[in-house]
Amino acid sequence: MSFLSLVYRVVICSSMLLITAYAFTSTKCGEVSRFQLASSPKEIDVSDLGLTMEDLDAPLPNEFDVTTTGYQSTSRLPDVQDDACFWNESANKMQATLAIPGLRGQPAMSLSVLTSKNTISVSAFGRVVWSCILRGEVKPETATFNVEDGSDMIPVIEYEVEKNEEGERWSGFILQIGEDSIL
Repeated sequence: MSFLSLVYRVVICSSMLLITAYAFTSTKCGEVSRFQLASSPKEIDVSDLGLTMEDLDAPLPNEFDVTTTGYQSTSRLPDVQDDACFWNESANKMQATLAIPGLRGQPAMSLSVLTSKNTISVSAFGRVVWSCILRGEVKPETATFNVEDGSDMIPVIEYEVEKNEEGERWSGFILQIGEDSIL
């Protein structure tokens, strides 16, 4: 079954659900519509579509240029959710904006970003102060970064890199904060 035919079937199914919900709300008190007898307003029978949970979990085809975004914490402490990493993922590259609270007061010109195939490290005055393991592998030679002074004296790092495998989806940027992070 092609992806477009799957989308078409889901749209049809959604339309049927809306019709059922309308029929449920448009009857007079005490009356029961034939739509109500066929199904409950909270569920709809889609067994004729032939969909399985595996179909819904399957990756999207590469023909679709889907960009996903999200926030992650840059802290090693599990109970601290600073959302200081905003990531943007496309089929072939990752972009991240890092505003790490532990870098407060560091001049933007003193910061540098080092990239390997599955890690990035941020250094201040030549010393690594924060690092992370990425959710996938990248091409380090394609990495670019720009650091600017941000609000509240927290420098903002704009980072971009190409993925090693085009089409691979990470659904996030940071897998784990590095052990050497002193922040």
